[in-house]
Amino acid sequence: MTWDVLSIIGTIAFAVSGAIVAMEEEYDILGVYILGIVTAFGGGAIRNLLIGVPVSALWEQGLFFQIALLSITAVFLFPNNLLRHWQKWGNFFDAIGLSAFAIQGAIYAANMNHPISAVIVAAVLTGIGGGIIRDLLAGRKPIVLRAEIYAVWAILAGLIIGLKIASSPWELYTLFVLITLLRVLSYTFHWKLPSRRLGVH
Repeated sequence: MTWDVLSIIGTIAFAVSGAIVAMEEEYDILGVYILGIVTAFGGGAIRNLLIGVPVSALWEQGLFFQIALLSITAVFLFPNNLLRHWQKWGNFFDAIGLSAFAIQGAIYAANMNHPISAVIVAAVLTGIGGGIIRDLLAGRKPIVLRAEIYAVWAILAGLIIGLKIASSPWELYTLFVLITLLRVLSYTFHWKLPSRRLGVH
């Protein structure tokens, strides 16, 4: 049950964030749908490839495709005056998607009895994969490679599930809220990982 709820939350959140980015880049309606779908399902596809699940498993997710298409349609039909606030909302939906999919990916790997390293990798790839593909297709530098703390929260989710600190539904929902909150705080207050620039002479 928790798995399905997190999948639905993540699918809606990433489909919406992909559609928002496509509209910011002034893509046509087909571009909006493609970017939304790729963002919603890209992370799961990459994860499946790496932990040995057939990619064809994606095509069995008919309900999730319908949910993603409905979400994208809703965004596309939204009134323009509300869409002006999308920069905030885009980041917020991205945070929800990151959290839901990182936890879902970690649960997936843990249920297959993979070691903790694989659980963390599954959490990171599922959490950030769709967003990376979205940003690359939109010609943007992926959020995960920029200064704000992003992938660290997916690693944290994977670690907590891999160590079996959170396993019951209410613990997983609490973890979902916590990871979303940490991501929102990190972009609101510009928390950054250390970076080093090379001076070009």
